[in-house]
Parts: sequence; structure tokens; C-alpha cells
Amino acid sequence: MTASVFIDGEVGTTGLQIRARLERRDDIALISLSEENRKSREARLAAFAKADVAILCLPDAAVHDIAPDLRDLPCRVIDASTAHRTDPGWAFGFPEMDAGARAMIAAAKQVSNPGCYSTGAIALLKPMIDAGLLAPDHPVTINALSGYSGGGKAMIAEFESGALQGGFVYATGQNHKHLPEIVARTGLTRKPIFVPQVGQFAQGMIVQVPLHLDPGSPQTALDALRAHYAGQRFVQVVDRATLGDRIDPQRLNGTNVMELTVDGDPETGATILIAVLDNLGKGASGAAVQSLNILLGIDEATGL
Repeated sequence: MTASVFIDGEVGTTGLQIRARLERRDDIALISLSEENRKSREARLAAFAKADVAILCLPDAAVHDIAPDLRDLPCRVIDASTAHRTDPGWAFGFPEMDAGARAMIAAAKQVSNPGCYSTGAIALLKPMIDAGLLAPDHPVTINALSGYSGGGKAMIAEFESGALQGGFVYATGQNHKHLPEIVARTGLTRKPIFVPQVGQFAQGMIVQVPLHLDPGSPQTALDALRAHYAGQRFVQVVDRATLGDRIDPQRLNGTNVMELTVDGDPETGATILIAVLDNLGKGASGAAVQSLNILLGIDEATGL
């Protein structure tokens, strides 16, 4: 059986990556619009009406503009923007997050794709809170390094033209758009400090959460991660040695895999939670395709 899929915004960074994962599949029929019709509301709504599943790869404002028109259409929707990530009316597209997440996605008409930074942060922090190793009001700090593709076409052009050299830290005013979903989906009651940075490489990501815990906590935290993600294909808990002395943020590029591990000092309880993922894979397009597969009731690894 073939499913019809419309990617609204297929020429953007995330849209192109999703299309690349779907166009080689014989169980998916992609609905595309001509260049002159891509911004036509009438043409887009006609495409939505034909689709079994629509994927929104649009800026937040454009999503909010079109979303009301989709409510009465039969197509199911995956939103890759930030617009609905804390909306209780939308399932959160991180099937490994907890025991009920996959079933919620499968039954949903509307699914919101997680952000790349927040995918790593939620994956690390939720098991700590669920296991009682971290109080919800604990003062948490999140440090993260991403490739420049996460900034979209404009930032990619800056780096690849040579106009921007080296990496940079940003959003130090604690207003990053991923913070609300990190709080909402981890169980934190205290807003964490989040310090993201962009490196001079295109793709890949590391998220780190340093914690002051009790002696022996690095191993306890690793055990909690292993228990939480037991049996998952795309979220893998690995020994720290697996990542090597120098952790490469690009090690999982081109995959939908996220690797989690823990390092630190067992004597003092200094504990470092670490996630590595492809910011355009499990952090964006791969996650959307995984949710699409769940919506269609097929093996969620199809095409991944």
C-alpha cells in the first residue's frame, strides 16, 4: 500500500533531508508543487487535501498561519517547526521518550517534531528525573555544540562562502526557542541554563549536562539511562570508551541514531551526561520520518 505525503517547505534544509529519505521508497508517493505554486495557499491546500500525511517544514509564523486550515482535512500532520512542541493537542514526536510516547504518536492526527538540542537534552534529563536521581527543581546547566546546518540556509551560506570563520556561542540571554520544550518534556520545574554554540562543521551535535551529584553517581546515571532505553533501536546507551578520548560530534552523521553515555568522577559525584546525534538526522529529518512510519503503522526504521 502506498501512502501520499506532502512536504510543505520541501526546499528548506529539513525538507530536503526528509525528501531525500522518502523519494527512494516505493511505499511513499510524494506530492510536490511547481516552483510558482509553492507559496500559493490554494495549491498548498489542494496538496494537503490529497495527502495521507503532511509534513510542515516552515517557519513558526507560517505554521501558525496554515495550521487552522488543516484541522478539518483528513491528512495527519507532522510539524517540524517549534510552533507546537509544548501544545498538549499535539503528540510529541520522540517515541523513545517514555513508555507511552510511541502509542501517542501512532494514535495522533498531529505530531510535533522535537528540536535538535532538545532531543539530546530531554533524552538525558528525563530518565534522571523519572528515576529520582535528579530533583525537578535541580539547577541544571546544558552545554551543546552543533554544526552550522542547524541555522538553515542563511547560516550555511555564511560558513560555506567564508564570510563566517570559526564557531560562536549564542543565546546566552536564555531565550533559546528549545528551552520551553526541554522544561515541558523533561519534568523540570526550574528553567535550566542553556549555552549552545555552533562549530565550523556542517552537521553533527553534542549535548552535555554537567551535574554535581552523590559519590558513585556516574555509574548510577548510566544504569538509569540503560534501563530507560532498553530495547530501543535509535537511542543507544554506550560505554564512555565507545566515543573515544575526543568526542566527535559528526560520528553519527547520516544516521537516525543517538548515542548516550556518562562520564565523570565517581569519588566526588561529578557527573557528565553526554548525547551525540546528527542534528539533521535524529535531531530533525530522521525523527520526522520515524514518526511518519509510526503514523503509517509500518516498521519505524523503514528508510532510516
